[in-house]
Amino acid sequence: MHDFHYCDDKLFCEKLPLEHIANEVGTPCYVYSLATLQRHFRVFDSAFSDIDHLTCFSVKSNSNIAILRLFSSMGGGTDIVSSGELFRSLKAGVPPEKIVYSGVGKRDEDIEYALRSDILMFNAESMQEIEAINRIAGRLGKKAPVALRVNPDVDPMTHPYISTGLKENKFGLDINDALACYVKAASLPNISIRGVDCHIGSQLTDASPFIDALKKIKNLINALQKNGIEISYLDLGGGLGITYYDEIPPEPKEYATAVLNTLNDLNLKLIFEPGRVIVGNAGILLARVIYIKNSGSKQFIIIDAAMNDLIRPALYHSFHSIKPVIQRNVEHFTADVVGPICESSDFMAKERLLPDVSQGDLLAIMSAGAYGFAMSSNYNSRVKACEILVDGEQMHIIRERESYEDLIKGERIPDFIALEGGAL
Repeated sequence: MHDFHYCDDKLFCEKLPLEHIANEVGTPCYVYSLATLQRHFRVFDSAFSDIDHLTCFSVKSNSNIAILRLFSSMGGGTDIVSSGELFRSLKAGVPPEKIVYSGVGKRDEDIEYALRSDILMFNAESMQEIEAINRIAGRLGKKAPVALRVNPDVDPMTHPYISTGLKENKFGLDINDALACYVKAASLPNISIRGVDCHIGSQLTDASPFIDALKKIKNLINALQKNGIEISYLDLGGGLGITYYDEIPPEPKEYATAVLNTLNDLNLKLIFEPGRVIVGNAGILLARVIYIKNSGSKQFIIIDAAMNDLIRPALYHSFHSIKPVIQRNVEHFTADVVGPICESSDFMAKERLLPDVSQGDLLAIMSAGAYGFAMSSNYNSRVKACEILVDGEQMHIIRERESYEDLIKGERIPDFIALEGGAL
């Protein structure tokens, strides 16, 4: 459920017409609904209200500090995968004791920054990483809180690029090796074993892979206890999907019931890392039609948003619904919706049946709140879009549109290639 709706044939975000936003700040731009963000976080978090838990929003899905601050104000923490995301979380006011640090490639400086920040724990993904954490913690005179990320070899039945829980994926420790790794980690002087972590993939539309993974993790926890290794946290990651087209993912309450029925008597604090399920349908990418182009039997709608703004269709062939901002009673036709970038993969939709549009019309690319702006780039030297948060009838710019000067910030021309007389 989201707060983008038509009223008198105009598409609104909450009580504000999208046309008004486009006229105020231009296009392309990302637009988020505050009411949707709040409701989605509350629905997910309250699904686990009967047990001790912490909802750590996945920063990689949407890293704007206004959104991080919002979820923190609602009692949430963050799941991070880089020092930059740690910096964002702290700047947004997220308490460090509610931050978990995942990711396969933590550098020494990343580990030191997190240790000095006193985060809740690292989700470590290899023995070499654990040894590095131990070494750096020793140098700092600290005891590092660590959970080991376990790869349960469960098929999440999602796109292969967003699958993370199979043996062939780079993430986590093989579950068959996990016990030995825990025993070794527990023997290190500067490591404090805190928990077990597991994340099997993204955009899951069936609860059964979660449960299959959880059953394997329970067996590991029992083995750890038999070996005298007590843990306090079970981090079940994120991955719950949303509806982009015709998917019917489980509701958070259904997911929670399945998890709690499988856990039974495990007395642990649960950590969840939702991202897409909270922000995905809370945001759209607003774009304007530049040209309509007919090429033989093929028709193209060329818009001012491109793959640098929203790369998911090019990267995953993802479906995003596209809606006219002004709805008219017109004929429909089949067209590709494409951007201005010089790549054949620069498209938002292929062979999509859409209402007839005209040059200058506004289009809303739906379900773009997750992995939209967060994955954007400056490819083709395009400035990044602005981000807008709508609260009822009010709009707030939570990220300004970049300028051309921003494109070359930090770049330098060495003296030895300086131009003299207009030539090298």
